[in-house]
Amino acid sequence: MPNNIIENFGCEVFNDHVMKKMLAPDVYEELHKTIDAGTPLDPAIANQIAEAMKEWAIERGATHFTHWFQPLTGVTAEKHDSFLCGEDGGKPILKFHGKELIKGESDASSFPSGGLRATFEARGYTAWDPTSYAFIKNETLYIPTAFCSYSGEALDTKTPLLRSMEAVSRSAVRILKLFGHETKRVIATCGPEQEYFLIDRRMYAARKDLIFTGRTLFGAKPPKGQELEDHYYGMLRTRIQSFMRDLDVELWKVGVMAKTEHNEVAPSQHELAPIFTTANIASDHNQLTMELLRKVAHKHGFKCLLHEKPFEGINGSGKHDNWSLSTAEGVNLFEPGSTPAENMQFLLFLSAVIKGVYEYQDLIRISVASAGNDHRLGANEAPPAIISIFLGDELTEILDAICEERRYFGSKRTDMQIGVDVLPKFLKDTTDRNRTSPFAFTGNKFEFRSPGSSQSIAVPTTVLNTIVADELDRFYAELEGAENFESAVHDLIRKTILENKNIIFNGDGYSKEWVEEAERRGLHNLPTTPDALIHYCDKPNVELFERQGVYSRAEMESRYVIKIENYCKIIKIEALTMIEMTKKDILPAVSTYVRKMAEAVSCARSIADVECGFEEDMIKNLTSLSTGMYKKMRSLEELVASAPETEDQRLADYYKETIIPAMARLRTVGDEIESLVGEKYWPYPTYGRMLFAV
Repeated sequence: MPNNIIENFGCEVFNDHVMKKMLAPDVYEELHKTIDAGTPLDPAIANQIAEAMKEWAIERGATHFTHWFQPLTGVTAEKHDSFLCGEDGGKPILKFHGKELIKGESDASSFPSGGLRATFEARGYTAWDPTSYAFIKNETLYIPTAFCSYSGEALDTKTPLLRSMEAVSRSAVRILKLFGHETKRVIATCGPEQEYFLIDRRMYAARKDLIFTGRTLFGAKPPKGQELEDHYYGMLRTRIQSFMRDLDVELWKVGVMAKTEHNEVAPSQHELAPIFTTANIASDHNQLTMELLRKVAHKHGFKCLLHEKPFEGINGSGKHDNWSLSTAEGVNLFEPGSTPAENMQFLLFLSAVIKGVYEYQDLIRISVASAGNDHRLGANEAPPAIISIFLGDELTEILDAICEERRYFGSKRTDMQIGVDVLPKFLKDTTDRNRTSPFAFTGNKFEFRSPGSSQSIAVPTTVLNTIVADELDRFYAELEGAENFESAVHDLIRKTILENKNIIFNGDGYSKEWVEEAERRGLHNLPTTPDALIHYCDKPNVELFERQGVYSRAEMESRYVIKIENYCKIIKIEALTMIEMTKKDILPAVSTYVRKMAEAVSCARSIADVECGFEEDMIKNLTSLSTGMYKKMRSLEELVASAPETEDQRLADYYKETIIPAMARLRTVGDEIESLVGEKYWPYPTYGRMLFAV
């Protein structure tokens, strides 16, 4: 495809331009009422939309269609059907009915349901999401859908996200009306930055740990890591740049607004960031991005690693969820304006976020909890597990002034002084940025930095939408009918900040002092997934989601079960992989290397009476270390075999407290052995080769 953005962007998408051209005006208008205003779709027009979709798709070479959904597996799912529905005189008849567009069926019991569906209760439905455009990929028309059970429970990540978007829209519209601003909808928007690693595909294929778990379970530190900070924003190597250009083209074709790409801090790590869009579309697009990252990487001889911590000792990969709220007319509700201290509407919405994050900090942490993310959080530019909000100096001073009932005189923006006259003048921002904050205000949005690179942004975005919707509802109850609205808003903002200011922290999130300070402030410190998940179904959390109509109690309980089971399965797979690597590959390699050393000593001494200090020391060290490794491997085997038999909180705690430390002990001795064994004898590509050979 020619590299022409204007002509080719969205060329495989049944977007608004295509719909306007192919649909009758009344059908187009009715469909837009659904897309723009959230009104229910009239089934009577579904056949006309389906026929237009089919004609457009066939013109572009499509032969099949699929309902594309996002079950609770963490990845997408699809079942393909051809447009073929019969034949007439030997010629095929191609049809696509409205009922096929609106509804599909899938086996609900075969996807994770956390007990919502038994094996014999197999029926599930996929329902078209008309707010997310259909697109063509691999000669198939993809129709974004929600996924629910026969009894109506959400079995996916999209349905709760759509519910939360309706909730926050409903709540925000009412608040805006109090300020005299009429709008039909408020839209949650996202722009997820995606970090990832690229390594040579042949090296990936030689590592059992990467194949089975997505991360390296053994790996000695190479002489060089990211200490020189030379990879970050560094010159793109030709092979990487070629991959990125091909990736852009593939993303643009399906309407993903890929904007920014660069080398990240760690060697072989990179980042891609899109332009903001509606939250559910952003979620769909990010799933597409992860899929195309893998596909295009394979084409270029790479393997794309999306695990949160594929390599020990260097940066892990996150997915910064840049989240905001905008009116249907495009007004960003988190835009402070030139005089934020006087912008009461902005400050009220800001207060809702502060209060929501403080009250539901456990939910914020739970929304990003996973076995992979546990390895990442707390170091190497990943935020700590303790949830806090960074506002920056200016906003913090404004809120302090409100709390202390004094005037705020403002932070005057000044020219940036660089000391070189020839350089252009520009204004210095009134606040710095904080890379250690989990939840940072960055000008006109919040950057939630905690999500892991492999997870769907639908889950954390659902939580953010829901907690803010709930706080706005409480605000509305206090402000509705106030005699002096401006005074009531001021008092409400002041009261909210005074009661919730403990969540605001602008300092170093990595420091030991912050851990101690956070405890004094009463903030949660939930470092691992089991620590966090145990709070998921706490009464306030269940009541929140039920009150806003986002999750039922049964849906929450099912997700808790799924998350616990997933954690347990991942840790068990990692432990079994370590055992197999140790038993079948590492210890035999050590034995071979020791034997070669012993043969070298024997050969040398058969010729002359010579010193063999190096060889003898290596034989002693490696024999001792391999014996220790074998014992630790046997211990891990016994501990895995002794684990509780049910996949529940007790088992998750056992894996956290017993299996993971045993794995760490085995890794320590394995990495020490790797640093001693000759590289040609080591059974796996080393960190040095994987990270610097691209």
